[in-house]
This record gives sequence, structure tokens and C-alpha cells, in this order.
Amino acid sequence: MSNPDIQSADASELSPEQRLEPPNTRLINAGIVTINDMETLQECVAYENAHQNRPQILRRLKSKADELREDEE
Repeated sequence: MSNPDIQSADASELSPEQRLEPPNTRLINAGIVTINDMETLQECVAYENAHQNRPQILRRLKSKADELREDEE
């Protein structure tokens, strides 16, 4: 099965819900990998904290934040 919301959207336009609520973990990972700015990352962390609060997803988001900070240097 595919998610038409994700297929039709540019990765930079995905909502936190679209990034973090797909039907399988590979799509969640893809949603996190395509985060390119801290604002989007912070929105995803807030969404995850409010809705699922899954430690493994929060760790992936933290790792992505560390990566974005390194890229800013």
C-alpha cells in the first residue's frame, strides 16, 4: 500500500504527521532523513512528543538535529 499524501508532496512540504505516521518504519526513516532545517525538525519533535512519544523516533530526531548543527558549522 502507498500513502498518496507522501507521494504527491515535495519532501520539504511534508507535515510532521506525514513524516512520523506512515505505515512502516522505512518511511518514517525517510521522513526524518529528508528534514533539512531546524524549524521542521522542531515541529516534528513537538508532534512526536504530543502524539506518540516513541523513544526510538525521538533518538532519530536528536541524531538528525546533531547532524544539522554540524552542517551549520
